Amino acid sequence: MSKTLTMTPLISLLTIALLTTPAISSVDSFVYGGCSQIKYTPGSPYESNVNSLLTSLVNSATLTVYNNFTIKSPTSQDTLYGLFQCRGDLSNVDCASCVARAVSQLGTLCLDSSGGALQLDGCFVKYDNTTFLGVEDKTEVLKKCGPLIAYDSDGLNRRDGVLDYLGTSDGSYKPFRVGGSGDVSAVAQCVQDLSASECQDCLSEVVGRLKTYCGAAASGDLYLAKCYVRFSKAGAHSYGGNGKLLRHRPAGWWFKVNVEVFKKILEQAVDDDDDDDDDEVEKTLAILVGLIAAVALLIVFLTFLRKACGKGGK
Repeated sequence: MSKTLTMTPLISLLTIALLTTPAISSVDSFVYGGCSQIKYTPGSPYESNVNSLLTSLVNSATLTVYNNFTIKSPTSQDTLYGLFQCRGDLSNVDCASCVARAVSQLGTLCLDSSGGALQLDGCFVKYDNTTFLGVEDKTEVLKKCGPLIAYDSDGLNRRDGVLDYLGTSDGSYKPFRVGGSGDVSAVAQCVQDLSASECQDCLSEVVGRLKTYCGAAASGDLYLAKCYVRFSKAGAHSYGGNGKLLRHRPAGWWFKVNVEVFKKILEQAVDDDDDDDDDEVEKTLAILVGLIAAVALLIVFLTFLRKACGKGGK
């Protein structure tokens, strides 16, 4: 383990999210990911622990939709904690496939990082050398709201009724919840390392925030660190809206999104055996770069136009 681990007790995360619209929302669709800035030394005992933990997560996902592991070491900074959780409606086969994909993407996204977390549409994987198991955490990670629509009073009441249903306990422990009314459907889930009361507290909190944030939007997603709620009106999906990544910036945190990160994720999402897929990745990247360039040129043009009009006395 590198000395920076013992010298730096606070872990910062690099958080990224794809705000583009995928053609089809699938179990393996990328939602968000984060990596510790602290790196471990390749070939160190910590690297061995990371590999052991991630292998255990993948193997366990063939049998259950949730599990957590602790890899103990003689030194506390080398002790590793991790968990995975699949969406509650997935089969063991789909769960295992999702977790394997998430672990593979973590290996690319968080190379040599001492901790990392990845949320796909169908599963969540996290590991760190600071224990987070059983710790309630209502930090906002990702918020995405769809386009505003003209709800009638009945429609808005139905939407709020569905969300309230997901945020209300019936006395039993239900970490995965689904609800619907008319053309509105919703899903909620909390990480199962939380107790029943902590799970309920987290879901109640996210439901209240989501109704405030997304208002009369056709769809919305809100992910906290240990739970999430998503809703959608028929014909809409929150990935199709103008999403926003909530980026809290406490001391020591920094954020970065770049083309290389997008490329890594896109390459993970395609079959390496299909030569045509490489062309699709390059096309997607070309479109992204082209859009950025077009916006930059528009800003320059408007600035020039403003100066010209100012000189003309208008």
